[in-house]
Amino acid sequence: MAALGGDGLRLLSVSRPERQPESAALGGPGPGLCCWVSVFSCLSLACSYVGSLYVWKSELPRDHPAVIKRRFTSVLVVSSLSPLCVLLWRELTGIQPGTSLLTLMGFRLEGIFPAALLPLLLTMILFLGPLMQLSMDCPCDLADGLKVVLAPRSWARCLTDMRWLRNQVIAPLTEELVFRACMLPMLAPCTGLGPAVFTCPLFFGVAHFHHIFEQLRFRQSSVGSIFLSAAFQFSYTAVFGAYTAFLFIRTGSQGIVHRRVSEGMIGI
Repeated sequence: MAALGGDGLRLLSVSRPERQPESAALGGPGPGLCCWVSVFSCLSLACSYVGSLYVWKSELPRDHPAVIKRRFTSVLVVSSLSPLCVLLWRELTGIQPGTSLLTLMGFRLEGIFPAALLPLLLTMILFLGPLMQLSMDCPCDLADGLKVVLAPRSWARCLTDMRWLRNQVIAPLTEELVFRACMLPMLAPCTGLGPAVFTCPLFFGVAHFHHIFEQLRFRQSSVGSIFLSAAFQFSYTAVFGAYTAFLFIRTGSQGIVHRRVSEGMIGI
């Protein structure tokens, strides 16, 4: 498969700042400063994404349609501006990978079909286990469920359901843009491609901790259960983030639609 962005991330990883003599380093930022700028840029993006969810003051829970609509506006604004953070990072670090910003972020038509098809097949294989178990335990329920999923009326209802649009459309697209397409190019020169696969998801996992405050606010469960749920959520979202980061690097494309369950998202 093609490397990310027409070798964009590969170029970034091999062009990461190396230690230079003091005289040569006077003309630009050193490797330590470049890494700090990369980490700070990623942290700023994560905080901006999560912070945008709370710019609207409301006493309503997060699943209320009015709250969801407002948060749609916030995250779409932050996601639209997130590429500017990558441009600013390039100016501050002086790293020029020799490729366009869109290509670097994985937006390209070259190789789009294998980039979309192969990860989809791989993800389907990962879900075969629980699906087979469900079919053996409840064959009738599985058949009925497939009929409901494939029914046109079911899809029509989904398109008018704000929670469905949040969980299956807006959140996956904006999270992939901010936490994958923008963060990976900034981390790769500092850590290298391999470590970036496991470093980038940490920002994604930590960003889910904001659920603790909403759950405590509305007293949805005991304190112990809330923190235990948050720790578990951090674990599997970090693993999922590493999986998608690996696919991003191997395919070189953001043309991948990931299925999410509502508990697995940062929570618009």
